[in-house]
Amino acid sequence: MTTALDRAAHTVTVAAADPLAPVTGTLRAMFGTSTELPGLAPDLVVHDTTGWSPASTLAGGHLDTLLESSRRRWNAQPHAAAALAWKAYTYWLALPAVLGYASARRVPLLTADNALIHFDDPRPLVTVGLRADTPVAVLPGDPIAIAGLPHVRVVPDEAALLAELRRSLLDQHLTPLLDAIHDRVRLGKRTLLGSLSSGVAYGVLRSADVLPGRSAETIAQLHEALGVEDLIELVPARNGKLDVQRKTCCLAFTLPQPKVCKGCCIKP
Repeated sequence: MTTALDRAAHTVTVAAADPLAPVTGTLRAMFGTSTELPGLAPDLVVHDTTGWSPASTLAGGHLDTLLESSRRRWNAQPHAAAALAWKAYTYWLALPAVLGYASARRVPLLTADNALIHFDDPRPLVTVGLRADTPVAVLPGDPIAIAGLPHVRVVPDEAALLAELRRSLLDQHLTPLLDAIHDRVRLGKRTLLGSLSSGVAYGVLRSADVLPGRSAETIAQLHEALGVEDLIELVPARNGKLDVQRKTCCLAFTLPQPKVCKGCCIKP
């Protein structure tokens, strides 16, 4: 005989079948009905890893591929190519974690081994996807916390959740890549982290119409967790919303066809 408790547990398990549902749902609301976005694998998860490489290879053998692709795309000098490659990569990589935290306090743990990359799509500089068994950190009150799913990691509070985000995204992924780029082109780390800071802020602001909560507060929480809180400012935009004012430059102004990005610290 099926009890009400059994039925409730079954409902939670079915609803929790996709811990990344808040992320993909937010992406659809932001960009349209499809999550086939330049820069991200369809629906984020890569079930067939043929042709994909662990993102850890970007700090090793695939760093040349990344930097050369950037150089060709923008006809850029080595330091600018590296800065623009980092800017593009960190935006798309961080977006699932940023949206997961902002939408549902669910954070996919984007270590360099959990994330996958390929260079086969000519539209983005590099495409990012997640392994099917990528862990997702959640709070005890999340419905999926009691579902018994193998890849759900329950943490005690928001401070611990943000610590998991930093550990996986920054310490175990982006910091080794940043060090490798810095060693290759002697590009300032503050310049690179400024692009991470702005990318996180833009991810939250671009989703503000579909996400609950206060964008500025969410950005501040993420920035503090990642240690990049002093690299941008949020300023009023003409539409009454918020915009990003950077304190560092992505070096797009050095391109043969110079570009001064919106919010750049360099004034046209």
